[in-house]
Amino acid sequence: MKYGEKAVKKVVLEVWKNPNTERDYEIHISFPEFTCLCPRSGYPDFATIDIYYIPGKHIVELKSVKLYLNSFRGVYISHEEVTNVIYSELQKRLKPRSLEVVGDFNPRGNVKTLVRVSSEATRGPSATSRQARTFPERTAD
Repeated sequence: MKYGEKAVKKVVLEVWKNPNTERDYEIHISFPEFTCLCPRSGYPDFATIDIYYIPGKHIVELKSVKLYLNSFRGVYISHEEVTNVIYSELQKRLKPRSLEVVGDFNPRGNVKTLVRVSSEATRGPSATSRQARTFPERTAD
């Protein structure tokens, strides 16, 4: 087993103390090389995972996020489930003031999937503006 595989196998999301708890600020982590396996076909699914959060008492260490996200490479899991699993684990470990996880999956079979999981607090202006860019409002013809 190679050293990277060992690191992924024993990964734990590492949290650090937030150096600025008195201030609300947004952290955006983008991971454009996410992969998991389709639970039906076994084919690989590719995505960009975006994590937006306003920290409470803790922030997440970036290398541990990378290794954690890489741990899904051999997992048979749907787009919806994996996005929710990532959200739940970050919510449990960080207890942020707000959190949003977006799984932007590459098209397969001419179908593109975008899964967004967010806490109530993230439904404000920044989340709304991101949503407007991703899902344009439909107009009647």
